[in-house]
Amino acid sequence: MMLDLARLDQLQTASVLVIGDVMLDRYFIGDTNRISPEAPVPVVQVAHTEDRAGGAANVARNIAYLDGKASLLGIIGQDSEGRLLENLLTDDKVHSELLALNDVRTISKTRIISRHQQMVRLDMEDAFLPEQAEQIKQRFTELTNDYNTVIISDYAKGTLACVGDLIQTARRAGKSVLVDPKSKDFSLYRGATVITPNLSEFKAAGGNTSSEETLLSSARSMLTNAGIDTMLLTRSEQGMSLITQNEHHHFPADVLEVSDVTGAGDTVIATLGTLLSAGFELHQAAWLANLAAGIVVAKLGAATVSPEELAARASRQWSAKTSGYHPSVEQSLLHIDYARQQGERIVFTNGCFDILHAGHVRYLTQARALGDRLVVGLNSDASVRRLKGEGRPVNSLEDRMEVLSALACTDWVIPFGDAPEENDTPEQLIKRISPQVLAKGGDYSIDSVVGADFVQNNGGEVAILPTVEGRSTTGLIKKVRG
Repeated sequence: MMLDLARLDQLQTASVLVIGDVMLDRYFIGDTNRISPEAPVPVVQVAHTEDRAGGAANVARNIAYLDGKASLLGIIGQDSEGRLLENLLTDDKVHSELLALNDVRTISKTRIISRHQQMVRLDMEDAFLPEQAEQIKQRFTELTNDYNTVIISDYAKGTLACVGDLIQTARRAGKSVLVDPKSKDFSLYRGATVITPNLSEFKAAGGNTSSEETLLSSARSMLTNAGIDTMLLTRSEQGMSLITQNEHHHFPADVLEVSDVTGAGDTVIATLGTLLSAGFELHQAAWLANLAAGIVVAKLGAATVSPEELAARASRQWSAKTSGYHPSVEQSLLHIDYARQQGERIVFTNGCFDILHAGHVRYLTQARALGDRLVVGLNSDASVRRLKGEGRPVNSLEDRMEVLSALACTDWVIPFGDAPEENDTPEQLIKRISPQVLAKGGDYSIDSVVGADFVQNNGGEVAILPTVEGRSTTGLIKKVRG
């Protein structure tokens, strides 16, 4: 399998329509230090709450976070939860086609979490009626031609009562259809391009897992009987298996640490659909979807994966053609916004980084440790020349970006200094990113750091980090020149 990670730049060409059961995921998070005197249950002292788009809505937001064009079709109530869900989707850059009805309530799931563990989940939901699902089918028919891939996310809440008609409508229009199933009767999804059951769903549908041979045999029988082309079977700690009548590819699990498996299946089908829509081959898309699952289960709650995270994980595993994925400035800024929305702490630093040396690496590693993500503002070639004189930079902007991007501590590298208003400083970039932490080397004081006032006035902090004595680009150049 040949894979060029630079093709991840094409994800913004993906166009995916998601239809299914949407819900609002609510999280109440706090510490637990005592047992209630009223009953033998732990008391959670709630420190903060989070609201996220869940169910089929989480599939759509995963697509958007991967730079794909995502539209979502589902049912909500005309209530505060529905309005909140639509606002969340707007923030997540998902185009909402939700049908708000008077006589239903928006499905919501509330999770009480303490010390990264779910204590209890509260579900508020009613099954939708067939006539309500019929309204969704009509809107789906109107929208299908505007997208090249359809994802059906079934949580058995009633939105997809007409699922067979939906699949046939999409296939007649020449669209690929991916299904995350809930029913144990896979024939309900007849005509689908790919079905993505987990191991429990596979067994409930009659799958035999007593051996690899019987698993493959029963999976192929199920595909034949249900009239489905391909199965991507998610197998928890065993990874994933991509199964067709003629091929079988197994992808071992790639999980560093499991924090929460909530929404992992949503990430798998969203990643698979986005990559297929962007032109990736099926087995390549499945391999990357497996890596995405490994990333997302290490996060708390219904989380997402960015193209940078996916490219970094793939680069560590793939020794063939991994020429770099380099997002545009606007893509990077969008991904930084997404990271902030998920509660990640953004650290910013900047410099020329002309000849990368040990002092740079130690400094950047220390900066990254101040938060969850590190953004490096990098002076353009013209800016370096103005600051350092003729003959500099030694390495071009493209080379400096590639070297910095390869560091494990660096999440985004964004050039600046070409626009007249930037004046060789990252002030405009800092204002656009609005980091929680602004880091600079020890030869600065806080009052001399560009952007310090802006960051502090917005509730952030400025960190002055120690420099490594005897390590500098200028010194290296002098030493080489003798």
